[in-house]
Amino acid sequence: MSDKFDAIVVGAGPAGCATACKLARAGLEVLVVERGKFPGAKNMTGGVIYGPVLDSLFPGAPGDIPVERAIGRHVICLLSDRSSVSLDFNMAGSGDRNGYTVLRSRFDRWLANKVEEAGGIVAAGLRADDLLWQGQRVVGITAGGDEFRADAVIAADGVNSTMATKAGLRVNLSPENVNQGVKEVIGLPREAIEERFGLTSDSGAAIHFLGFCTRGVHGGGFLYTNKESLSLGVVVQLKALMESNLKSVDLLESFKEHPTVREYIRGGTTVEYSAHLVPAGGLRMVPRLFTDGLLVAGDAAALVLATGRALEGINFAVASGIAAAETVLKAKERNDFSKESLSVYEKLLADSFVLQDLKTFREAPRFLENQRLYQTYPELACKLAEEVFRVDGKPKKKLWQLARQEMKGRVSIWQLLRDGLSARSSL
Repeated sequence: MSDKFDAIVVGAGPAGCATACKLARAGLEVLVVERGKFPGAKNMTGGVIYGPVLDSLFPGAPGDIPVERAIGRHVICLLSDRSSVSLDFNMAGSGDRNGYTVLRSRFDRWLANKVEEAGGIVAAGLRADDLLWQGQRVVGITAGGDEFRADAVIAADGVNSTMATKAGLRVNLSPENVNQGVKEVIGLPREAIEERFGLTSDSGAAIHFLGFCTRGVHGGGFLYTNKESLSLGVVVQLKALMESNLKSVDLLESFKEHPTVREYIRGGTTVEYSAHLVPAGGLRMVPRLFTDGLLVAGDAAALVLATGRALEGINFAVASGIAAAETVLKAKERNDFSKESLSVYEKLLADSFVLQDLKTFREAPRFLENQRLYQTYPELACKLAEEVFRVDGKPKKKLWQLARQEMKGRVSIWQLLRDGLSARSSL
């Protein structure tokens, strides 16, 4: 192994592997250190990579990328304790693709193999313990009792980034900025999945839930279809969990018992369980992204978009990894790895969807603090639908009369208008 590398990447997730792959393809000597037994062993996400960002690294994607299903159907589902109301957008037959479901253990290993094919070194089972310093500049890491030196270090080691913390760039991990996600992968035959969700052999569905899945506290549920399994989980704000004394694992179990969800997963077998902290504070959570000799990418930089519809993370991770690699390549040309030189990274992110989307939706995290989103409105929607479709031999009321009847004691017209205006300005 080399005494010195052009770059050391800490973390073999999508951000780290995207950085390493691009650098190795450009002929740089790159080392990736990953504390898990293999890339993807410690990584958890709901399971969707949105948008065309992979095409930047692998033209013609997905190609041989181990994706599960192309998302052609998007559903937003509001839950009461016993019923549901859904908004269902289906473009499965149009040929358009807005993302792919993935299983991280397969997907991350595939990315790591691409790094090695390009000439990079991936050292799994090796934990980065500390940074090496030369004055105020990062010049490498210590791992497993050894020193590894490099012109640049890229911290892509997740939301609890040790490297970013030691560099003084740690994200704001206050409970209101962090969600806890728990997920099960539930095995089901391909035919059952396609029949239940109205899918073709390669199309998939992404369903996002609000309401009973989190017992009315800040958060939501998700269900994504894979080839022969479902990814089912809940994501709840850590602050809300602490204040309500709820446990995310208990929320997941009760979510699975909801009549709507129970029918989706009927006959399935749990094959995997995972839990993970998710950065969800938006722009207010993003730290300084660079210092002398070091860049921060992916979850380590809190580059995750939370708008209430879904958490977008993998696409932001890959895009930030590519930007980090481009920054290192420019610095290599100048032989200048100072923070002034590496500040190009922030400009590249500002010119891309990464920081632009976070700025556009910078007020979304505050809007999502509204508790009515997680109990009042889902229950109201389900109750109103129940009354609309009720046939009991009595004279029917007009829709507005039914709405006023169900709103009484739940939410005032003025609160509804204020929430609508807030949603308009935030989302």
